[in-house]
Amino acid sequence: MLTASQMKAARALVGMEQRTLARLSGVSLPTIQRMEASGGTVRAVVGTLMKVMDALESAGVEFINDGTTSSGGGKGVRLGHKNI
Repeated sequence: MLTASQMKAARALVGMEQRTLARLSGVSLPTIQRMEASGGTVRAVVGTLMKVMDALESAGVEFINDGTTSSGGGKGVRLGHKNI
C-alpha cells in the first residue's frame, strides 16, 4: 500500500514535479494530483499505482513498508511511530 504522504515525499526526495511524474509514469497529471490529495492510502487502479511507483523507483526511490528494512544504503527518510 502507498500513502499520499509517501508519494509526495518520494517525489520530493528526487526533486520531481507532479508534471514530470505524470510524464514518466504515463499517468495523467490530474490522476497524480488526485492520488496525492487523497487522505491516507492512495486509491487507484493497481496498474496505475504500479506505473507511478515504477517511475519513482527508476528515479532512485526505495519504498519501505512497515516492519521492513532498507537494503539500498542511500540517504532517505522514514516516518516513525508518533509518540503524541
